[in-house]
Amino acid sequence: MTRERFRVPIRDESGLAWSIAEVKKVAGDLGFGDHIQMMIATAVSELANNIIKYAGRGEIVIKKIARRNRMGIEIVAQDRGPGIANVKEALADHFSSSGTLGLGLPGVQRMMDEFDIQSNPGKGTTVLIRKWC
Repeated sequence: MTRERFRVPIRDESGLAWSIAEVKKVAGDLGFGDHIQMMIATAVSELANNIIKYAGRGEIVIKKIARRNRMGIEIVAQDRGPGIANVKEALADHFSSSGTLGLGLPGVQRMMDEFDIQSNPGKGTTVLIRKWC
């Protein structure tokens, strides 16, 4: 029997690696090709790195989903960190609050079929992404 949902605590590099391994396994089980599996893994890596960098801890939840005879994968990255003051600005290419290239969240948004972000300063951030087969 396979699990339909995985919850991975993110506190350090080991959680990051675990989340990447789990998402690749689930994506492979769903029939995504290698290229798409790597895109999904890259998105999860970015989200987990953001949790570590900005919030210190959080979690990645990976779930198999179905809608209208299509299978897909849903990933939720959540933390209770400082939140994002200006989400629109954070989704702009090359914006960075920490001196990086500023391509992380915009890249995740481009790679996925669905993307939603909710952030409340002082309360945390939740990012939901989906990719359909």
